[in-house]
Amino acid sequence: MTQVDVLANQVEFSIPHFVNFKLLDLKVKVLLFGVGEDGECGSNEASSVSAYDEAMDALSSLITQKSRADTSNSGHRFELLFDYVKILDLEESISKMKIIHVAGTKGKGSTCTFTEAILRNCGFRTGLFTSPHLIDVRERFRLDGVDISEEKFLAYFWWCWDRLKEKCNDDMDIPMPNLFRFLALLGFKIFAAEQVDVAIMEVGLGGKFDATNVVQNPIVCGISSLGYDHTEILGDTLALIAGEKAGIFKKGVPAFTVPQPDEAMEVLIEKASQLDVPLEVANPLDVKLLNGLDLGLVGDHQYLNAGLAIKLCSTWLQRTGHLEFDSIDQTSSLPQQFIKGLTTAALQGRAQIMRDPSLDIENPGSIVFYLDGAHSPESMEACGNWFSLAIKEPNLLKNNNSEIVPINPNENSAQILLFNCMSVRDPQLLLPRLLKTCVGHGINFNKALFVPNMSLYTKVGSTTSSFPQTESLVDVSWQLTLQRVWENIVSSDRGNSSNVDNAEYSEISVVKSCENSVVFASLPLAIKWLRDTAKHNKSVRLKVLVTGSLHLVGDVIKLLKK
Repeated sequence: MTQVDVLANQVEFSIPHFVNFKLLDLKVKVLLFGVGEDGECGSNEASSVSAYDEAMDALSSLITQKSRADTSNSGHRFELLFDYVKILDLEESISKMKIIHVAGTKGKGSTCTFTEAILRNCGFRTGLFTSPHLIDVRERFRLDGVDISEEKFLAYFWWCWDRLKEKCNDDMDIPMPNLFRFLALLGFKIFAAEQVDVAIMEVGLGGKFDATNVVQNPIVCGISSLGYDHTEILGDTLALIAGEKAGIFKKGVPAFTVPQPDEAMEVLIEKASQLDVPLEVANPLDVKLLNGLDLGLVGDHQYLNAGLAIKLCSTWLQRTGHLEFDSIDQTSSLPQQFIKGLTTAALQGRAQIMRDPSLDIENPGSIVFYLDGAHSPESMEACGNWFSLAIKEPNLLKNNNSEIVPINPNENSAQILLFNCMSVRDPQLLLPRLLKTCVGHGINFNKALFVPNMSLYTKVGSTTSSFPQTESLVDVSWQLTLQRVWENIVSSDRGNSSNVDNAEYSEISVVKSCENSVVFASLPLAIKWLRDTAKHNKSVRLKVLVTGSLHLVGDVIKLLKK
């Protein structure tokens, strides 16, 4: 008898209850226990890394497109999701799951984060499914406010993968699900097996044909602020976009939204009426109800999301028998559990401040990164407001996911924009909105840096995976387009004069340098230039706003943490 068999029969291990140790094949034994092919125990750490990379390679094989305009996003063979649910034997589990389902253009991730934090502080076991992830795919699956462990992730992943592989075939009527559909199914499996009290499911894209919409009887639904995004899939009017988002409404299930543009609100009301959905508009949270504390997520727009989260939580509590109807009066006071949840919520990559660990933060000649994954015109404005406030009055910002950085608002500083966005977005809408907002606060950018993302659309990465090393092969034509837009915007603005001496550019690192901007061949080269510039200007602190793409934000965080 090998050590694997001994472990399989004797060890008590905190893994899913559905795993039958006696039926585990060797691959799963290796994943769970870190053993070699000969059945002997090896280095747990080393095998864990290779096992996780194997799972990432498998996930990457499900990426069907390099762009968001995947046919599945517009409902192509949506009915397949119900076949997948049957294959994974999840029908009963999903029907019994007490789900909060949230869609929207802006703020749905923040709303879900607030919602999870509130209900966790009320004493419930929570499951939170969000997208995208910034660094590691496990960020999408949170149990009790913490990313799922690598061990549990691998066990659930291969359980789902093997069953789908057995029943699916691209040459048959049921192909393997694409990446997001698989991840949504995995989320349902995780939350069912972990027996969460509440599952908060954030829609990935749209609503009607989103993979999370296999849910047929949620406890309550929410729709955050609506705006123009994913127009190539959802439509180019607010009415069309609202119609897609309202696709998560279920007959008779209460729904809440925030104040919306008239065009969008009319559609939401009409769709709700067709399904006998009691639709209510949630008011923004009154800051006085926090008893002098601050929201965990900064920005005036977060009071909208917090107000929506309060309505979702109170309705969930009432409908699941945990709260008497109307016992929470949002106009006068909030329970302490709600206040704690709202003030301790944290969301990586949104209004996040990080120092460059390679430089001495106590000296002015250092770099502070301001990271926000804004990627729509409205979120660009919110980002600009946050960044400007962070520059002018840093002591007013108390963000749970930001480092404490000793900054003197009167110190000598230079503002740098580090930007990229997907090519389906319109930089003519994004960049002017950001610049106008910042200039309105008296904040000017000394230089804008445009870089391609390091994360690949064809590969699911992790905290252990390395970045691609093919910098010379990266197509930067889109970044050159962004640069032209920026130069046109600021060419007549005399407020952007630099107070720093730029570090020398190497011929390899720079694709094109203009008066107000630079295109770099890669993000690491841009970071290197920033660090060299900071060392050349020891009396000036560089304040770098990273925005336009959550993928870019995630890449920067990953580089800083290396």
